[in-house]
Amino acid sequence: MKERVLKTFWRDTYQSKSPIPFIISGQVVIFVLIHLFDLLKEVNLLKLSLYDYAVDYLSLPLSFSQFLTQPWSIVTYPFLYTGLLQLVFDCLWLYWMGNIFLNFLNRRQFLFLYISATLLGACVYLGLGFIPTLQNSVQLSLHTSTLALGALVASVATLAPRYEVRLLLLGTISLKTIALVYVCIELVLTGLMDKAGGVSFLAMVFWGVLFIRSLQQGKDFSKLKLGRVTKKSKMKVVHQSNNTAVNNSSYRHISDLPNQDEIDEILDKISIGGYESLTSREKEVLFKASKDDT
Repeated sequence: MKERVLKTFWRDTYQSKSPIPFIISGQVVIFVLIHLFDLLKEVNLLKLSLYDYAVDYLSLPLSFSQFLTQPWSIVTYPFLYTGLLQLVFDCLWLYWMGNIFLNFLNRRQFLFLYISATLLGACVYLGLGFIPTLQNSVQLSLHTSTLALGALVASVATLAPRYEVRLLLLGTISLKTIALVYVCIELVLTGLMDKAGGVSFLAMVFWGVLFIRSLQQGKDFSKLKLGRVTKKSKMKVVHQSNNTAVNNSSYRHISDLPNQDEIDEILDKISIGGYESLTSREKEVLFKASKDDT
């Protein structure tokens, strides 16, 4: 019985096409390892504080000269967490927003946005390190996947701003509102500790919006060929369960846009049965409405 449960868990988690479980697993593994090092130091089994060493060398430093001594930190910093609450909070947001993103778009586009936000955010952060006024911060190094999450949340809210989520005690709230609250909270919390980190986070929020706006205009940044962006006539929405693409141009006539009543009916259906309950045409209508919404 236990073997069957483990096989089912492994199949549903790691054999799916979603990269989200692998990202979360990497973050959890590093969190457990560095705190195991800390525990061994506390019980005097280790004389060297491997916890401090790991945090210092896996975090992205604000100083560019220090970064040159640890260039791997541009890749490791989004996997490093020192607090359990922040780890749980970010993993939940990644799982939640990431799966909504994959309901509309595909794995390649998700990976491109997540990785590009991680690398671009790191470059912005290092560049801001040359500004003296931004060096007067409590924290002078960057870790956690906050920058990538900022781009992801902003992209999902731009992609489907009218998509509604039913939250406990709060009722039904649109993604646009949820994203705005998230960005404001993260911007304040990050900016209080690290001014350069706050500016970098805001830059990646704009990057997430730009990525979706470009897709809606037929430019897919995730398809780069010899420095040129592959252009598509229309953006396609991919549904994860059957991997079928729906072309937005097939929606009746260009002047025959969905009215508000039709959109409200679709959103009500999502609230009751979830996104999986929609037909291909209803998904197309929903995305068309989100594309035209400004």
